[in-house]
Amino acid sequence: MGSARKKLVIKVLSGFDDPERTIQAFTVAAAAIAAGVEVSLWLTSDASEFALPGKAKELTLPHAAPLDGLLQTILDHGTVTLCTQCAARRGITADRLISGVEIKGAASFVEEIMGEGVQALVY
Repeated sequence: MGSARKKLVIKVLSGFDDPERTIQAFTVAAAAIAAGVEVSLWLTSDASEFALPGKAKELTLPHAAPLDGLLQTILDHGTVTLCTQCAARRGITADRLISGVEIKGAASFVEEIMGEGVQALVY
């Protein structure tokens, strides 16, 4: 990948409504981490509920890695952020989140994706 450190920011909008798209986003994030890429995962829209304890374990898909394991990899080696407005619309407060998940707004997302060497993907 060259000598410059790169960063991948992944925004996930899908959830239980689209398991393949959802798990693909988490799989790409975990694969990037395994390749040594800095990863930031943003949970928005229907993906917001994966910031809550136990929710990732509920989504399964044949022939795919367990979502809760992928999420834990991302939490251990990257960052996970929940959209401020998405959290508010769903009544999700900071005291209910999985340890390591932060709540931030659109301005933080824009600042993050505009950095040098950053690639953003939306699922």
